[in-house]
Amino acid sequence: MRLRNITGSREMIAESAFVVPEAELFDCPGTWHKIFGNDQPIHIEIGMGKGRFIHTMAKDHPRINYIGIEKYSSVLLRAIQKMEEDELPNLKFIRMDAEDIAKVFAPGEVDRIYLNFSDPWPKDRHAKRRLPSREFLARYDLILRPDGQLEFKTDNRELFDFAVEELTPAGWHARELSYDLHHDQRLMEGNVMTEYEEKFSAMGNPICKYIICR
Repeated sequence: MRLRNITGSREMIAESAFVVPEAELFDCPGTWHKIFGNDQPIHIEIGMGKGRFIHTMAKDHPRINYIGIEKYSSVLLRAIQKMEEDELPNLKFIRMDAEDIAKVFAPGEVDRIYLNFSDPWPKDRHAKRRLPSREFLARYDLILRPDGQLEFKTDNRELFDFAVEELTPAGWHARELSYDLHHDQRLMEGNVMTEYEEKFSAMGNPICKYIICR
C-alpha cells in the first residue's frame, strides 16, 4: 500500500493538534509568531515527507520555530505519529500544495526554507512544478526575509543541474554548492539526513546540495 492511500488519513490529520487546520491557513500570514507564542525565527521545510529531517531539526534547535509542509495526507500522518511519540513545542505541520505557499506566510515572515529530495517531475512539460524552479523561487522570494536563505538537497543530478540553471534567471545566487555533499567536510557539519538521503547515500549515490540567497 502506498502511503498516500491510507484510509482515513485526512480525518486523522484534521483531528491532530499538531496540524494547522486547512480552514485557518489563509488567516495565518503575519500571525505565525502568535501561533507559536514567541518571536523565534521561522524555518520551513516544503515537501517534508515522513518528517524525520524537520523533527530532528526542531529537537536540536529549540530556539527556532519549524513548520513542515506536505501535500500527501498519508505521508503527513507518519510525521504526526513521530510527534505523538516525541512532542515538540516548536514544530507545526501544514497539509497543502506548495503552490499556495505565498498565501500562508506574510512577506519576509520566513527566515529559512528547506527543500529535501523533492519530486523531480522529469518531463519537460512539468518543469514549472519542480520546487527549485524559477516559478517557485519567485514564490519563496515573497515570503523569505531579505537576508534569508534556501537549502536544497537531492541525489538526482538532472534535477540539481536544472535547479542551478534556474538561479540566475530568477535573481538568486549560490552561497554554497556541492555535487558530493557527504565528502565535503565543511558542509557536512551539522547535516541532518532525511530518510531518502540515508537510503541513497548508502547505495553510493552522491548527494548534491546548494544554499542560495538573493
